[in-house]
Amino acid sequence: MYPPPLHPDTVAVREAVARSPYGENSEALYLTSGYVQPTAAASAARFAGDEDGFTYGRYGNPTVASFEQRLAKMEGAESAISTASGMSAILMMCMGLLQSGDHVVCSRSMFGSTIKLIGSDLAKFGVQSTFVSQTDIDEWKAAIRPNTKLLFAETPTNPLTEVCDIAALADLAHRAGALFAVDNCFATPALQRPITLGADIVMHSGTKFLDGQGRVMAGALCASEELVTEKFLPVLKSGGMTLAPFNAWVVLKGLETLNIRMQAQSAQALHIALWLQEQTMVERVYYPGLENHPQHILAMAQQNGLGGAVLSFSVRSDNPEQARAKAFHVLDSLQVLSLCTNLGDTKTLLAHPASTSHGRMTEAQRQAAGISQGLIRMSVGLEHLDDIKNDLLRGLK
Repeated sequence: MYPPPLHPDTVAVREAVARSPYGENSEALYLTSGYVQPTAAASAARFAGDEDGFTYGRYGNPTVASFEQRLAKMEGAESAISTASGMSAILMMCMGLLQSGDHVVCSRSMFGSTIKLIGSDLAKFGVQSTFVSQTDIDEWKAAIRPNTKLLFAETPTNPLTEVCDIAALADLAHRAGALFAVDNCFATPALQRPITLGADIVMHSGTKFLDGQGRVMAGALCASEELVTEKFLPVLKSGGMTLAPFNAWVVLKGLETLNIRMQAQSAQALHIALWLQEQTMVERVYYPGLENHPQHILAMAQQNGLGGAVLSFSVRSDNPEQARAKAFHVLDSLQVLSLCTNLGDTKTLLAHPASTSHGRMTEAQRQAAGISQGLIRMSVGLEHLDDIKNDLLRGLK
């Protein structure tokens, strides 16, 4: 539709399927579960995959295709496929790539539900897994086995914002004959594009920053045309983890403002992180934009010089029981900001990971992942900085 190449900012606003004959400027929302076929022969060819065309709502939709097309271009990928949620995107990836006896290496600092899905749920079907340090490349290397098919990392991690070396892990995976996937939810393509650094697959929870206003659930995988067509699409067709057209349309429109939101919210987050470091009741702040972050230099190189919009901080305490009580006090004292387990909203959201996102893990697993009872995760929004700080001070004091 447009002369290549286009700047990513333009792609985020313009990339979509062709306009309908009505010439709409804003991408159309197609609400239909079925499609009228021109001929029986065309219908057969489309269902067989020999001819382009929409056949059934579980298999594809023009609005969903616009979202996939736009996200793929923004990530620098050949193709993308969407799902009903971020976790269903991970499930699709694993079902498409793995079988009983295969082995996965993951960071032990990943999102709690991801650890549960890969470490427990898929184990029931014979998929083996090893969880390693997010930042120790030697641990990743030592964990690889002859049956290792996939390395999977989240960077920055949720909630401790640990950053891995994408290029180094991609090289390690490829030398072992495995694929490397990256959960890019925190950074988004506005800050980093893992495929340009060697990753094979990029996973998204569109529920977060891609939507940007906490309205709908969505997920996606960005990869080569071969992986999408031969590995992931068959799972979608049979498994039915299909993204609803309305949700796709909402996230599609969210992508238009992704870059300016990520820049503004990253600037806000850096300001709050620096301010939190000065508060006596705060023991530690976790944020890649801080110079004392262990992977600060790497993060700035991979993330366009920005730290992102998510940070975490731990309240000062003498023991885990007291830490939990103090963290709850901070959260219960909020009057403006939201106690909410989502992230990526224009509204500032705070949560207690140990009792929510990582609540299904054992205490030993939480400790191994660094999730303390005094830890609070904060997704910084677009409220005025003074109002954010004043609301936090109600509990910190």
